[in-house]
Amino acid sequence: MCIRDSDQPFKCDSSYTIFQACYEAGVQIPRFCYHERLSVAGNCRMCLVEVEKSPKPVASCSMQVMPGMKINTKSEKTRIARGGVMEFLLANHPLDCPICDQGGECDLQDISQVYGYNQGRYIEYKRAVEDKNLGPLISTIMNRCIHCTRCVRFAEEYAGVFDLGTTGRGKDTEIGTYVEKMMTSELSGNIVDLCPVGALTNGPYSFTSRPWELRSAESIDLMDSLGSAIQIDFRGAEIMRILPRVHEEINEEWISDKSRHAFDGLKRQRVTVPLKRNQDGSYDELDWEAAIKLAASKLTSVKGEDIAAVIGEFVDVEGIVALKDFLNRLDCDNFEIRQQNSKLSADLRAGYLMNSRIRGVEEADLLLLVGVNPKVETPVLNSRILRAVRHNDLKVGLIGAPQDLTYDYTHLGTTTKTLLEIAEGTHPYCAKIANAKLPMIILGARALEREDGEAILNAVKTISKNSPIVNKNSGWNGFNILHKEGSRPGALDVGLSTTVDVKASKPKVVFLLGVDELKTQDIPEDSFVIYLGTHGDEGAYYADLVLPGAGYTEKSATYVNTEGRVQQTRLAVTPPGFGRSEWEVIRVLSEECGQTLPYDNIEELRYRLAELAPHLLKYDYVEPTVFGELALRLSKGSTKLNLTPLSDTIDNFYQTDAISRSSRIMAKCSTAYNPQRFSNFKQRRLEM
Repeated sequence: MCIRDSDQPFKCDSSYTIFQACYEAGVQIPRFCYHERLSVAGNCRMCLVEVEKSPKPVASCSMQVMPGMKINTKSEKTRIARGGVMEFLLANHPLDCPICDQGGECDLQDISQVYGYNQGRYIEYKRAVEDKNLGPLISTIMNRCIHCTRCVRFAEEYAGVFDLGTTGRGKDTEIGTYVEKMMTSELSGNIVDLCPVGALTNGPYSFTSRPWELRSAESIDLMDSLGSAIQIDFRGAEIMRILPRVHEEINEEWISDKSRHAFDGLKRQRVTVPLKRNQDGSYDELDWEAAIKLAASKLTSVKGEDIAAVIGEFVDVEGIVALKDFLNRLDCDNFEIRQQNSKLSADLRAGYLMNSRIRGVEEADLLLLVGVNPKVETPVLNSRILRAVRHNDLKVGLIGAPQDLTYDYTHLGTTTKTLLEIAEGTHPYCAKIANAKLPMIILGARALEREDGEAILNAVKTISKNSPIVNKNSGWNGFNILHKEGSRPGALDVGLSTTVDVKASKPKVVFLLGVDELKTQDIPEDSFVIYLGTHGDEGAYYADLVLPGAGYTEKSATYVNTEGRVQQTRLAVTPPGFGRSEWEVIRVLSEECGQTLPYDNIEELRYRLAELAPHLLKYDYVEPTVFGELALRLSKGSTKLNLTPLSDTIDNFYQTDAISRSSRIMAKCSTAYNPQRFSNFKQRRLEM
């Protein structure tokens, strides 16, 4: 084919459309409905180009290239055609630009500057469309809609819901939900990014700022264990919004609604000053010097064996290593990174990571889910599974509570009896696993929190060893653990095990590092509790001494996601009040205790990380894991499968941790999507 803009022949794949070929050649073509990751609709006609011997301009997004084709993207015929399309789009488009939240980021604004006319010829009344209620996260001004159907296609192809669609014909065409309802998807916020105009906007962000007022920091998300790439937009000391970044290996360009909107929980219920609990349950504010001296006196007044530490779900690797080094100098080795009795060994990385990677879902031909609900635990991963089911004919089996996963699957059973039968080779599904070329199994970390968690892990390892799930000859390792916490893989990488039981050791001093998922029975009554974290949640409630920490948007820190990829957060805003990074507080505390840690800045601390695990300095890289039978050796525990149902432990996707529980936006979502449970007026309605 030949693109007349340069009069140079251009070679491309025969499967390309004209739009794709021109894009690869560096020629920009305006578009509204076309998106690289969505199916082709051909609605907007803005991408018209002139093709030699064609009687009229053709839509480049839907026309496939042919040998010898000659294309002109800047001819007068092309310009007039695009100008006519733009005139039709603007005929019914309201003049909302000064008050539109899409201002400065609007494709319609940008393209109309090139192809729009100075004066409109349409003198009739503009049409009016009723706004739709798609939920608390999406603000709709449907007068602005140009019917590109990006939102409809995303909902069907990525979110797996068929809530959106078009009704009516001609000027009566509308995008809506057919019957009045909200969009029920954990990925609904992504349609705001896809909308090329201001018809769908970010509800909580509406009328708060303009794009040119914001500064940005590239970071990662910690609301689930994938570590999705995000962009934090902030103004001054306040985070205004969070957007996804493109990362093909992890999240492509999507994030969940919790990743996008839960950040306002970092503004509320924060611990801003050191606090000391009195006998009557009240708190006194302390300065840092007094708080550090109090903590040091408690830690040095007991033996090392009488100290225990629990590590929470948002703690970075630097904080974990600093605490480990500090307590080791106090002869303490009682560390716990579990929160609900999960048993994972830190001996071999292949035993606690997602070995087939996140993109491995697209290569596999069979997937067995055990005690996991990816739709609410990792919605972005669930979207990949959905597309693999539709396009790659992936067969999915589920052991656990039946769920609406948005795709077809085979429900094998609810109890661990099914898992035992597959491990013993007596279940009919064993034949499907044996005949699969690239089978994989995903074990949810929540299933390991049961009393028989060790036996569940052994059963899954047995299935992997006795089937092609782990195949050394083909280089395929389909044994995967899907973590629920962003800090656990990093803690395991630096050698912390999950086999220590804090309460059983009866410590006199308990150090809670960012722990907010606690129960009364988890801590001995007579112990002195030190909490270093961000929120006044469960951890601070049980603490005798509360020290303010920094959130993941308030520090530059290292994390490891569920597939073993080393990632970094970036400092966007400073911690409120007197909050400090965890490792800095621990460093000062070690000096007060007379056990000074040998690093004074973050660079020196990261050299220490490299001593423990050299791969922790290889950012955005997955270190290859040990392969073969060694990683699948069974643990020597005495527990047996108790054959009880594998229940779904997440009853509310929008509030699962201290940050999301503090978020007003997540509270609105909880009430909107489940009013019978979360409304304050539930009892009154029942009485009426």
